[in-house]
Amino acid sequence: MQWQQRLVALLIACCLIAGVGATPASASAFMHLAVVTEQGDMLVDETVPDGGRWCIKWQHSVEHFTVLDCYRNAAGSMQLERSHQPDFAAGLGHIFGRGEQVSDGEGGYWINAINEPVANNRYVLRVGSPAVNHRVVWPDGEHAPVSLSAHAAGQRVTIQLIDPHASPRE
Repeated sequence: MQWQQRLVALLIACCLIAGVGATPASASAFMHLAVVTEQGDMLVDETVPDGGRWCIKWQHSVEHFTVLDCYRNAAGSMQLERSHQPDFAAGLGHIFGRGEQVSDGEGGYWINAINEPVANNRYVLRVGSPAVNHRVVWPDGEHAPVSLSAHAAGQRVTIQLIDPHASPRE
């Protein structure tokens, strides 16, 4: 009987060590939004709590109006939550079944409830010129905006949501 109790205790300990049942964010309530250049320069490194939001804001290169692609930390998963588009210009528009298009009351529209996970919590962006001005903005103003175009115009950057307690990715 005593060996069975030890076996159960050992199995429980192994499960705890292995993280069985753990979610990506269970080790930490906070993740980090990082924007890194191909050369390894860190342009953004900000803490994002569960439910925290940020947007990539930029000027459309043809129509010159502002577009917003907004993301959130959904329990450790980067999700494209919504997008604001003032017009149905080149490369823009709502795809049926992907979120809900609603008027913004000013001639443009929001695509809400997209809630689409970003693969591996990261994507690569080719940063536009200063005229495009790709920048990271925080809808609630908790951090200062960062112009990616001012630091990396024409370059590729990786935008990623990372767990600061996880081992580094290769």
